[in-house]
Amino acid sequence: MMHLFMARYIFKRLLEMLPATLGVLVLTFLLFHVVGGSPAEVVLGKNASAEALALFDARHGYDKPLFFGRWQVIRAVGSVQDEKRSELPAAGLCRVPLLYALPAGAYRVNVGRLLVGLRDTVSGNEEEVLVDGPAPLTFAVRDGWKAVTLDVRAADAGKLRLEKKNGAWLDSQFVNYVRAVLKGDLGYSAEHNQPVARILREGVGPSLALTVPVLLGGTILGVMLGMLCAAWRGGVVDRLILVGSTLLMSVNYVVWVLAGQFLLAFKLKLFPVWGFESATYLVLPVLIGLLSGLGRDVRFYRAAILDEVYKPYVRTAQAKGLSGGRVMVRHVLRNSLIPVVTYVSLSIPFLFTGSLLLESFFGIPGLGNVSLNAIHSSDMAVVRAVVLLGALLYQAVNLLADLCYGWLDPRVRLG
Repeated sequence: MMHLFMARYIFKRLLEMLPATLGVLVLTFLLFHVVGGSPAEVVLGKNASAEALALFDARHGYDKPLFFGRWQVIRAVGSVQDEKRSELPAAGLCRVPLLYALPAGAYRVNVGRLLVGLRDTVSGNEEEVLVDGPAPLTFAVRDGWKAVTLDVRAADAGKLRLEKKNGAWLDSQFVNYVRAVLKGDLGYSAEHNQPVARILREGVGPSLALTVPVLLGGTILGVMLGMLCAAWRGGVVDRLILVGSTLLMSVNYVVWVLAGQFLLAFKLKLFPVWGFESATYLVLPVLIGLLSGLGRDVRFYRAAILDEVYKPYVRTAQAKGLSGGRVMVRHVLRNSLIPVVTYVSLSIPFLFTGSLLLESFFGIPGLGNVSLNAIHSSDMAVVRAVVLLGALLYQAVNLLADLCYGWLDPRVRLG
């Protein structure tokens, strides 16, 4: 019965994660596609040709509407200057320059008279098609042909807007992105020229090799020192540990990194400075990760354990003749684990941020280093995938923390 209840609770929490994950998808999509500007210009540069930008958009699906719609504005129409207009007296039109030839497909313009110049890509034959009627006008380019010229009324030349027809109303960038994520496709890295999923898989191992020892070592060492402070509260040991933890908290994270690299690696030659060739390269980053967070950990664990020390059940256990060490380990520590679990679960996102700095300083090819390089190179697909991965990790950790609450304290109801 208990297993059925637990499975039902886990299923309920997984369902609750769906709206949050969808919200993260929407926010990251808006951040990188609307606020971040044109992905093609970010990757190729603003001096890239219009045809190169258009090919990039078509290759990555950026030529589709953001969320929904049948028509999407394209960047094929150039500016028209009066002295460069090519008048066509027979039709009463002027030529609008195209930044690139329009491939096969359906198009729409916001004018009421249009002459389209077409060219066969195989034979090179050319022909013109006059489209007339109320605005907007639609025209199609057949397979094997390209539209090379557009002629419109002189009064309409400066305000011409060209749109390409979409395959379906929901054939949009966001829908295709969500559909790809559900299939496990996180996109394609323009910087590394390979799938994002492969880049993340290659970075998971080095990141776990760095963050897991920091997390486990920091938790175990912090709890042990916190128990020593609580056991000898107010004494010399407690005061020394408190002073040491305060000093550790007073030193900036970057100072730890620079001092460790200069003194221990460069001067004393105790550790490698840069790279990831063996486990030896992880020793110094792990030590720095432990020391930089140990002061904060000790003070929190000390406060959590002291909250339990003064409770009635401790005095009852002592009155029954139990030794101080046994009371601390079997009773106080167990009841202190709920705030410990909470603290550890909240530390994981900050641990990821710390690993980003450690990996970048020590040349460890983990997720942190990948994220930093992606930000510098504006590789939006990688950055977006890392943000999504971090959001999923945070929700999964919260779920595991809630399950640990119920396991540690049966009085905690999971509902």
